[in-house]
Amino acid sequence: MNSPLLHAAPQVQIDSLRLAYGKATEPVLRDLSWTLQPGQVVGLLGRNGAGKTTLLEALLGLRDPQAGTVRLFGQSVTALDDAARARIGYVPQGSDLFENLTATQLLAYFRAFYPRWNEAKVEGLMSRWEIPRDQVIGKLSGGQQQRLSIIRALAHEPDLLVLDEPVASLDPIGRRDFLRELVDHVINRGTTVVFSTHILSDLERVAFHVAFLKDGQIGLQAPLDELLEDTRRVAGPTEAVAALVREHGLRTLATLPAQTGQSRALLRGRWPDALPDTLLTQGVSLDDLFEVLT
Repeated sequence: MNSPLLHAAPQVQIDSLRLAYGKATEPVLRDLSWTLQPGQVVGLLGRNGAGKTTLLEALLGLRDPQAGTVRLFGQSVTALDDAARARIGYVPQGSDLFENLTATQLLAYFRAFYPRWNEAKVEGLMSRWEIPRDQVIGKLSGGQQQRLSIIRALAHEPDLLVLDEPVASLDPIGRRDFLRELVDHVINRGTTVVFSTHILSDLERVAFHVAFLKDGQIGLQAPLDELLEDTRRVAGPTEAVAALVREHGLRTLATLPAQTGQSRALLRGRWPDALPDTLLTQGVSLDDLFEVLT
């Protein structure tokens, strides 16, 4: 039986987005188009400065592009109604908490805006993550503030969860606890998740899809397991590599430095059972893909 999610409208639809800072001649985002379907869990990968945070902020309507459109749940991000806004959770890279409030006061303030606020979830996470309830937020550690930001984003059980480096301030145990919560209580309920992180091992544990941001565009998005299974490094005589690509319809993801008359490339597709003896192939890891594709 097919899941109804397969026939639902995209929860995120970005078309021809262009965004530059000030008078910069080169845009950070360049004619970028991106679609996220309900229930997709996507890890967003890119080098420092590639524009990951800019893209996530534009997705949420926190930055105004020079061109293009963003639609969430079928509505323009510039005109979301209250019901649509209540379906979004966001953990920014830097703390955006009210530092003069206590954690109890902060959560009580936000609870008033969300009809689906799950108080039992909040109480459970506050206790498990040992967040001081009556201490001023500005005096909490960076890790405690990040945990509190995560609790605030998860408390209303959003349909779209945007996470920008959500574990950057957490120690390995804190990261493990957060990822377990994400898998057990967020992803399994069909939430659409966009997850930006530089810790690839964390991303591999939760992301079903990966998207690579390079030169202001999403260069590739694919299911992670399929991408790792279908992609190989190939090296050999230029004519033999070209014939392999041509005869089997392989896609060239990247070309690599090679000696004259030789070719090295990252190829993806349906591989034949046997290859010519002149060709050498090797599987790839997510680290390999990140290095080459970003």
